Amino acid sequence: MKQLHLHLLSDSTGETLDIVAKACLAQFDEVDAIRHFWPMVRSEGHLERVLDDIQQRPGLVLYTLVNPAIRRALEQNCRRRSLYAVSVLDPVIDALSAVTGEATKGRPGRQHAMDAAYFARVDAIQFTIAHDDGLQPENWEEADIVLTGVSRTSKTPTAIYLANRGYKVANVPLVPESPPPPALFNLKHPLIVGLTTNPDRLIQIRRNRLLALNQPPETDYVDMEAVSAELAFARRIFADQGWPVIDVTRRSIEETSLAVVKLATERVERAAE
Repeated sequence: MKQLHLHLLSDSTGETLDIVAKACLAQFDEVDAIRHFWPMVRSEGHLERVLDDIQQRPGLVLYTLVNPAIRRALEQNCRRRSLYAVSVLDPVIDALSAVTGEATKGRPGRQHAMDAAYFARVDAIQFTIAHDDGLQPENWEEADIVLTGVSRTSKTPTAIYLANRGYKVANVPLVPESPPPPALFNLKHPLIVGLTTNPDRLIQIRRNRLLALNQPPETDYVDMEAVSAELAFARRIFADQGWPVIDVTRRSIEETSLAVVKLATERVERAAE
């Protein structure tokens, strides 16, 4: 069995690449492909970081990139590093353009497929919504990922973003006065990830939340001492359980989600070794 590192780069979610890769790999019984996803690559700086990682595990690079500068940078870098790189949609797009006489729109993520992956994504979204904010702990073992952290550390929006990538996600709040169910500490299948943040930033987010709800702005919910104690409580749990931790202070939801996906991918790779 020949092992192949297959790197999938996209300026969108990478779903099309995943579908194409699966269809092509089905033709090779003796190839053990380890897929590495690199979605939302929309800057040359991001591309450089991805290429540095790819060089550590060289293989075949498949990509769907619209931006000409990023495409050119990828192709040049791959040639320089002796990596094969293939733009999987170019032959079909070129043929369509030639036959129709129409130019392409050049927008990331315009293609969608109503296939098994689509319905799996719908199931993931339904699961994630049903298991928001600590609901239905009896089903957490069915999750692919469990996010946990104190209130307002972006657990829900990150979970929804991941669900749109096809991951079943539960999220569990950590509250010192009300410890999570024991089920959280006995999970075997899901990847459990702790989310944390800077106390100043957390207080700012919580104040805005209180204002939006027309609630009193001065409570323990936004008290520096109480918030710092909450975060310390969560960090102790993360450390005691050995869970990976992501600091969301300076990250967008997309960046946090991609960091979680990377952790999930690395976990699968370690299990396959």
